[in-house]
Amino acid sequence: MGIAEEAVGRATRNVHAGSDKLMSRKLSGQTETSIAVTSPAFAPQGRLPISCTVDGSGTPPTIEWGHVPARTQSMVVACEDPDAPLPEPFVHWIVYGIRASARLLDARTSAARQHGKNSKFGTDFLPIAPPPGHGVHHYHFQVFALDTETEIDGLGRGALVDHMEGHVLAWGELVGTYERNGLRDGGDRGA
Repeated sequence: MGIAEEAVGRATRNVHAGSDKLMSRKLSGQTETSIAVTSPAFAPQGRLPISCTVDGSGTPPTIEWGHVPARTQSMVVACEDPDAPLPEPFVHWIVYGIRASARLLDARTSAARQHGKNSKFGTDFLPIAPPPGHGVHHYHFQVFALDTETEIDGLGRGALVDHMEGHVLAWGELVGTYERNGLRDGGDRGA
């Protein structure tokens, strides 16, 4: 990580997309938070493991959930970073078409599901990589229960939100944090 990259991070430290633009906030008028979301990899508001970052292997953490309504037809899991210095939250991961009976998603089980487009237009999990020097970023792992199935592959965030509109039965989220400090701070370390 270079000094220039850190300087850009520090210069944009107060620029954020905002949590009000998260998928869950766009759809939250439809239902209350009721799905319990957890992970064996990190505690709520806790530091994400290095393994799911660019400083590690870049694999998604296991996400588990419970309290899914009986009428659920499919599930959606999305990870967004509202602290990104962009107009919209940075999308790290979208997986949908998850069967209603599923109660976890990890690197192995996500391969059998439909993947939406991340912010780099790919369909894989984008490793966590906040700009060095930008401060602590919050990663919202959001889980939605839908009363419909989604059969369309490769939907982007906007198209998926449009598809989900009026179909969210319940939702929940788990937030993890990560920070990358620059060379002047002694190198990369999580926060």
